[in-house]
Amino acid sequence: AVAASVAVLLAGTGTAADAAPGDPVVGAVTVNAGRDVVVGTTAGVAFPVTVTGSDDSGLSFADVDLKGPAGGFYTTDAFCESATACTTAFTVTARPAPGGDDPVDLTNTNAGKWSVDALVDGNDGGSVFAPGAGTFSLKRAARLTVNAAPEPAVRGGRLTIDGRLVRADWNTYRYTGYADQTVKLQFREKDGDTYRTVATARTNGTGGLHLMAKAVADGFWRWNFAGTATTGSVKTAGDYVDVRP
Repeated sequence: AVAASVAVLLAGTGTAADAAPGDPVVGAVTVNAGRDVVVGTTAGVAFPVTVTGSDDSGLSFADVDLKGPAGGFYTTDAFCESATACTTAFTVTARPAPGGDDPVDLTNTNAGKWSVDALVDGNDGGSVFAPGAGTFSLKRAARLTVNAAPEPAVRGGRLTIDGRLVRADWNTYRYTGYADQTVKLQFREKDGDTYRTVATARTNGTGGLHLMAKAVADGFWRWNFAGTATTGSVKTAGDYVDVRP
């Protein structure tokens, strides 16, 4: 139920304004290896946050806070793995396990752009706080289906391609229809290597998709959704249609 996902490479803010000479310098922050953090309705998504920087004595320890819309908040800390890099590990879930120590119960309003604050210590005891050292996107997972019919089809005849786009609802822990979204209809010939977009459709009130196309060659049909600021991208596997004379 969790789409792994698709956060971004983030430029850091450098040394905090009140840092003294000789204190550590925060350089850059990388969240989830540069991919969005995309969360479904049940299973947790684990991802690293790496803070890089420098200090004349080497970096020692980092405390990292993630802050999001509607009061979303996660925090953790870790010893640095090298003199210039400190990696912390986060696990995000829509619904924490009973008895767990995760303080965050995500709601739909938490989806969107998050910021990263970092407090970094050097081995000589110096420290620096870098608020807003980076940003990343925490998104609701999406699912998508496809069905092309009839199968087989008559060459020159009409195909009906249906589907449905749903996304994780962090309030109810279910997947619900995603209305009024643009989704690409794509086709790849049987012996081809790439899909090409042949049309676009808008989802209806329950996330449904429906388009007609001409059956011209054997091949695979799929829907491809690019995602939004709050919802991850998703595409279906190809639905093969045999086209006969």
